Amino acid sequence: MEQSIIPTSGLYASLDTARMQERFAIFLALIAGYIDATGLIKWKTYVSFMSGNTTQLGAALAKGNSGIVFTSLTAIAFFLLGVYAGTCLAFWKRNKMKRLPVFIVSGVLASYTIFTFYHTINVGQSIAIITFSMGIMNTIVTSVGNQKINTDFVTGTLNSLARNTAIWSMTNNEIERKQSKSSSILLLLLWAGFLSGAAGATFLLPVLANWTLILPASLLLISSVFIPIQLLNTKP
Repeated sequence: MEQSIIPTSGLYASLDTARMQERFAIFLALIAGYIDATGLIKWKTYVSFMSGNTTQLGAALAKGNSGIVFTSLTAIAFFLLGVYAGTCLAFWKRNKMKRLPVFIVSGVLASYTIFTFYHTINVGQSIAIITFSMGIMNTIVTSVGNQKINTDFVTGTLNSLARNTAIWSMTNNEIERKQSKSSSILLLLLWAGFLSGAAGATFLLPVLANWTLILPASLLLISSVFIPIQLLNTKP
């Protein structure tokens, strides 16, 4: 007889945690879509979608467009640095504050917004600062249950969505069917969250102007007060 891998006493708690983690991941995807659209509109550069920046970099190198080469390389380099920093924080044994990555991202966005109100920051510096924060944000939640996710970009999300949907429609294994259905719904909602955030930024940017990024900074700071610590990755 097949035994559950989750103790009965902890089953409902585990399910509740998984549901909350799903909601938080979708929330992060919405924030990422908002910030990515802001970067694309303001600086013509993706601040979380590095596949797009890599494509732009290759085309710019071929055409000798040094401006796009510089901005694309800056975005890629600082996004990688952010992911590296966020991952190191997760592995750092002395780091007892698991919400620290959320505080850092919120703090960077808020500080950037306030600083630009009084001083001018050029495009290259702006891209470096924001892509670094997006790299860190990508390490906050990297999986929901057994499903690996990315909250900052959607190529991998759509890939996994299509694969899980195919498994859901083709498998005869009931357990596999339920798992792939659950994963498909989660991945679809992540994609929809990112899309909604991008659409929201398009409408809000003309209204908020230089204060555009204070909104995601505030939302992240507020969320950090309420999110249970177990929703965050202790190690990616």
